[in-house]
Amino acid sequence: MVSRAITLVESNAPAHRPLAREILRRIGERPGFAHRVGISGVPGAGKSTFIEALGNHLCDAGRKVAVLAVDPSSSLTRGSILGDKTRMETLSRRDECFIRPSPSGGALGGVTRKTRETIAVCEAAGFDAVLIETVGVGQSEIAVRAMVDCFLLILIAGAGDELQGMKKGIFEIADILLVNKADGENKIRAGATRLEFERVMHYLSPATEGWKPPVLAASSVDRTGIAEVWRAVDKYFAHVEADGDFDRRRREQAISWWQALVEQELRVRFLSDPHVAGLSARLEREILSGQLAPSLAAEELLGGVGLPPL
Repeated sequence: MVSRAITLVESNAPAHRPLAREILRRIGERPGFAHRVGISGVPGAGKSTFIEALGNHLCDAGRKVAVLAVDPSSSLTRGSILGDKTRMETLSRRDECFIRPSPSGGALGGVTRKTRETIAVCEAAGFDAVLIETVGVGQSEIAVRAMVDCFLLILIAGAGDELQGMKKGIFEIADILLVNKADGENKIRAGATRLEFERVMHYLSPATEGWKPPVLAASSVDRTGIAEVWRAVDKYFAHVEADGDFDRRRREQAISWWQALVEQELRVRFLSDPHVAGLSARLEREILSGQLAPSLAAEELLGGVGLPPL
């Protein structure tokens, strides 16, 4: 039932729009209040393995968990492997957990264009913890901050990310940092990396006022440090709920969702107009042949539909 509802709200097919609207309308009348946690990290940081360990921990504690795992889409074929269920084999068999892999579809921010709707469906279905695994760290990853309550950044030791992370500014939106794979021969190095990032965080402004992002270490293989991570999440939520920041962020998320939907719909309606499509095709040919600069083509396209120049 949940899968079917998500398929409808994710669909771009015109025939599915009326039913998708009705689903979202009913959800709006009975909103859920799950903890929305975004989880990101560099490729190879072990995000899926960590989420499986965390999901099992939450299910053991009596929580209902939804995992929205976004797989990167090919820039050529737009296809996606959608293999997260196979990487979370144990968790996927639990009745208390729902895992939904979705293709990113080339969307920026490491999330799909319909991630917000999917979160709303999961909350309405009674899941009290929604974990959103994003594609990976990049400049556009900041987009996920606008749709979650808590942002968890996963790091690994010895990957050279100490300086790269500073440049990306990704640390400044993180509420909790986790050095993963703290096991075996890597345990000592992971501990040293944790201390290094702890020092780095002293020089950065926190994403949430009054909250000092903790830097933790864990092993998804040994299942050590997993409970500590969720205790930090609980502590974070207690902090933002006490000072009203939680309600403020939820309002900001709603406005951000609305703005994104308006922008997407404007783009779809604009480009699907027959006059715009014909004019756009001609301008593209002139750009490709070198006859027209892209900036001038943009002005001509907008002017061709009666919009004033900037």
